[in-house]
Amino acid sequence: MKILVTGGAGFIGSAVVRHIISNTQDSVINLDKLTYAGNLESLSDVNSHERYAFEQVDICDRAELDRVFLEHKPDAVMHLAAESHVDRSIDGPAAFIETNIVGTYTLLEATRSYWNTLADDKKQAFRFHHISTDEVYGDLEGTDDLFTETTSYEPSSPYSASKASSDHLVRAWLRTYGLPTMVTNCSNNYGPYHFPEKLIPLMILNALDGKPLPVYGNGMQIRDWLFVEDHARALYKVVTEGVVGETYNIGGHNEKANIDVVKTICSLLEELVPNKPEGVSQYLDLITYVTDRPGHDVRYAIDASKIERELGWKPEETFESGIRKTVEWYLDNKQWWSRVLDGSYAGERLGVSSKSIEIEKAAK
Repeated sequence: MKILVTGGAGFIGSAVVRHIISNTQDSVINLDKLTYAGNLESLSDVNSHERYAFEQVDICDRAELDRVFLEHKPDAVMHLAAESHVDRSIDGPAAFIETNIVGTYTLLEATRSYWNTLADDKKQAFRFHHISTDEVYGDLEGTDDLFTETTSYEPSSPYSASKASSDHLVRAWLRTYGLPTMVTNCSNNYGPYHFPEKLIPLMILNALDGKPLPVYGNGMQIRDWLFVEDHARALYKVVTEGVVGETYNIGGHNEKANIDVVKTICSLLEELVPNKPEGVSQYLDLITYVTDRPGHDVRYAIDASKIERELGWKPEETFESGIRKTVEWYLDNKQWWSRVLDGSYAGERLGVSSKSIEIEKAAK
């Protein structure tokens, strides 16, 4: 099987590519524009493999997409290419509309054009797997409910609205044109090779450098944390075994408040890096509460029982095991994140229009 993975140099995409090359006999064509969050060094273990190919292409470039389909003739598409950071979408929503909506439309049309040229047996076997987020469902504040595959869409941010739009496009291309599509919606991912604007890697690297650990609002926003390698296994299972037209929610069964995640990281660093930066008596002292993100959702939580029941997938990592592996990876791979930090990202929390202010130090 030959799989075209869009966004394969990104955080989740690179985990998918590594999983496929390392654990299956399938081939991968990695199609990535290489924006700020795309990093081919995340694929150093597989980039010379005979079953791996890379194409630097923008999913909004129809001519280049047509060329890639013609040259590589994939059997499936796994669509992960997206602008993905909520904070950036608040400050600059245009890029999210362009990539996540227009780009998905352009990819769907290129895929449909190619799919229509296939023999009947190839058309039947073909799959278009769209990878989305639980943020399309909105907020679970004040309830004990979980997001299911039938939860109504109520996106809160420009990012989640753009992903909701792309989900609807993918389903419409199945209903209208018969293109065999599937959608997955996942909870918050974490793990190795995560771009350091996101919460967990930002906290790790700031703590190691003795910088403040900025926590939005009161830090009580709850997320369901999913180890990225567990997610990669789930995504491969869906593209190879999933049912056309179905949606599968993928979660880690690990609901944690943001402040508890940060405190867990501090505790692990106390154990693993007891020699702290100058002037730091304990990592917890670095926690700084800052102005909350506009429209910040309070709670996300995934019901992942469908994918476990129908496809036999469930996460292998607990949050405790996954976060330890993640912290240890960043400690062992300074060269990777140092190169990232040498680029355009300066280690700030993005998307807060008013000046972030320190409210109080975390309780010890």
